[in-house]
Amino acid sequence: MIRARIDEELEKRFRELAMKRFGHRRGSISKALEEAIRMWVSHVEGAEALEGDPVEAISGALADIDLDSAELQHRIKHLWTTRLLGGAPD
Repeated sequence: MIRARIDEELEKRFRELAMKRFGHRRGSISKALEEAIRMWVSHVEGAEALEGDPVEAISGALADIDLDSAELQHRIKHLWTTRLLGGAPD
């Protein structure tokens, strides 16, 4: 069980939205709170995955590609224009 104090206006808005979403029955607030906590946890875990040096992350993602930067740029341009134009060739 979690007990917490939150801003009164926030609590009021939360309760109103919980009732709209889950109905005016027992357990609606708990369901809404559980959903909110799951979303928050997912968001924070996702943000943690992005921490660190972005250059190292990109380098790691591209480590298996055996192309020089110019060739990689040409291929990316080709992919981008192909998708933009709906599969039309260059």
